[in-house]
Amino acid sequence: MSLQDEDTDAIPEIDEALGDLAGTVGANLRRIRTRRGLSLERLAKLSGVSRAMLGQIETGKSVPTIKILWKIAHALAVPFATLIATNDLGSLVVLRQDDAKVLSSSGGKFTSRALFPFDADRRTEFYELRMAPRHGECADAHSPGTRENLIVVRGTVEITVDKEPAVVLSEGDAVLFAADVRHRYRNLGSDEAVLYLVMTYVEELR
Repeated sequence: MSLQDEDTDAIPEIDEALGDLAGTVGANLRRIRTRRGLSLERLAKLSGVSRAMLGQIETGKSVPTIKILWKIAHALAVPFATLIATNDLGSLVVLRQDDAKVLSSSGGKFTSRALFPFDADRRTEFYELRMAPRHGECADAHSPGTRENLIVVRGTVEITVDKEPAVVLSEGDAVLFAADVRHRYRNLGSDEAVLYLVMTYVEELR
């Protein structure tokens, strides 16, 4: 399977459970876009996401896939989490699994759960990734200087970074790599793979 074969931009139908997330993403996108003085047409050209799709996201009618959010974040030069941030952080924050904001792509074969509160822009983000058996997921290049630190907690996963030879990670193995180039994760096993990801940006973007 080629990297291009894994590239999809389909937006899942919104349901009640995703309503809050859709509204948050839409409001943040509209606020950042207008603050930058960008029209929907201009952002569509910069991100490669269609104007119609951006309009659906801004109005809260659809929840974007992980891949689409990365494209938008890269075009706006903001950390990924900025698009799903809320501002109700207290002195103690408990992140209940049942209340988690989970984004998915490839029909749910790849999911990302944030393990940090979306209180503000930040240089470091922490995620739990889950991949269906034998599934491969391609990620576009992130903002310049972005690095990913991955550890496999369940399964066997192959990581390919740009034109570098693929590396295979087993349970307990970790890898650190520059994520400002195209990269891919692939679950080599017959069971779901679970990884933890720490994303570090070169600087705090506004």
